[in-house]
Amino acid sequence: MKPRHKRLAFVLVGVLAIGIAVSLVLNAFRSNLVFFFTPTQVANGEAPRNVSFRIGGLVQTGSLKRSQDNLEIHFVVTDTVKNIEVIYAGILPDLFKEGKGVVAQGKLDNSGMFRADSVLAKHDENYMPPEAAEALKKAGKLNEKTGKTLVLPESKS
Repeated sequence: MKPRHKRLAFVLVGVLAIGIAVSLVLNAFRSNLVFFFTPTQVANGEAPRNVSFRIGGLVQTGSLKRSQDNLEIHFVVTDTVKNIEVIYAGILPDLFKEGKGVVAQGKLDNSGMFRADSVLAKHDENYMPPEAAEALKKAGKLNEKTGKTLVLPESKS
């Protein structure tokens, strides 16, 4: 084999190796990508079914219901426009409270219920997940100076 052909073979093997590495990285990135949706987007059908995503907003006051038999918890996440019921089986974070910001990651089941795998609560008095704050700003329900909600609807149950 001539030196010219050896160089060409070396370059082709290098390009092939780089292509395989890039495809593996992109595949890993795509499988770990989790999108965020507001309750309004979920109610409008913009969220995927049976694919993991995050939903964020406020825990509606009066909506928290704990099961007596197990660790299953039902609560409603709202962006003050639409409400989505969430079911979570596990221990909630210590800072989880009604009327406060929350982000839940999970899937919509066939009946339209959001089944959460994990629940994240706010960190301190002024913290709200950026996605949830943006959703509330769009709805006109967040005071931008104080970061507090202006109006939080009561539960209708």
